[in-house]
Amino acid sequence: MDRIFQIGDFRFRISYPEEVAPPDNFMKFECGDCAGADNGQGDCGSVEYVYNIEVADSLPVPEGKVIARRPDLVVFQNGTDQSADGGGLGLESRLIGVKGNPNFYACYRETSADSAEITLAGDRIRELNIDPMFTSLLALERRFVKRDQMILHCAYVEYQGEAILFSAPSETGKTTQANLWEKYRGSRTVNGDRSLLGKAGGRWTAQGWPVCGTSEVCNNESVPIGAVVMLSQEPENRAERLTPGHAFPLLYSQITVNKWNMQDHLHTIDLIEEFLGSVPVLHLGCTISEEAVRCLEKALQNLDA
Repeated sequence: MDRIFQIGDFRFRISYPEEVAPPDNFMKFECGDCAGADNGQGDCGSVEYVYNIEVADSLPVPEGKVIARRPDLVVFQNGTDQSADGGGLGLESRLIGVKGNPNFYACYRETSADSAEITLAGDRIRELNIDPMFTSLLALERRFVKRDQMILHCAYVEYQGEAILFSAPSETGKTTQANLWEKYRGSRTVNGDRSLLGKAGGRWTAQGWPVCGTSEVCNNESVPIGAVVMLSQEPENRAERLTPGHAFPLLYSQITVNKWNMQDHLHTIDLIEEFLGSVPVLHLGCTISEEAVRCLEKALQNLDA
């Protein structure tokens, strides 16, 4: 199977065997003008990256130096791309797993600046219907940082034509606050767990992402960002706008950052600083109540005062 997908402005092809099926949420990002691409039909235009997926009984062992190691991920630097578009950047390989399971389910290997090969363990294919497991195969954060875009852990809500992004560590209440805004202000959740941040028409915009966590809310939509709201659970409701200096570590902690790649890491820091120069970030200490909505609403209104 050959299918063309587009997340944000990044268009890519995935070639995979019939026994592999992208999750339903990922299929929402299939190019609408590429229907029939796998049988030679459809108008797909050009793609910027190609992923070739195969299934094997065992995973290959990547070559190169180990530059990062976690229980669920081992990253290798396995050479330097010297192609015309590569810029001499190092190529990566990865063994990809899940926390709590000692066995890796995939091996990702970059073969050039615009292609990668992915080998899947045959006995783990059924698990790929889980959004994060499939999306992790593609190392998308590597593609997006080079496009001046970032992936933020947040509940992405559309309200009166702008995006409010509720961000915080897991189990802090992002979905709860998003649901309160739906209940009391008629907002709409676009994605319950992630958003791609990038510029469109000179303005930072929240874009869809094919992973939505337990919220099960995933839509492929772009909305200009009105504000980011960093949450904490408090006995009383209070909201305040943060200075860029106070906002930076909170926002940084919720953005996907490959710290083992110094060039990408430093560029992400630059992007966060640029973002904070134009998008307000607030802190909301909150309870689970309509009062929390009123408190934040007042703070947002004061941004325009």
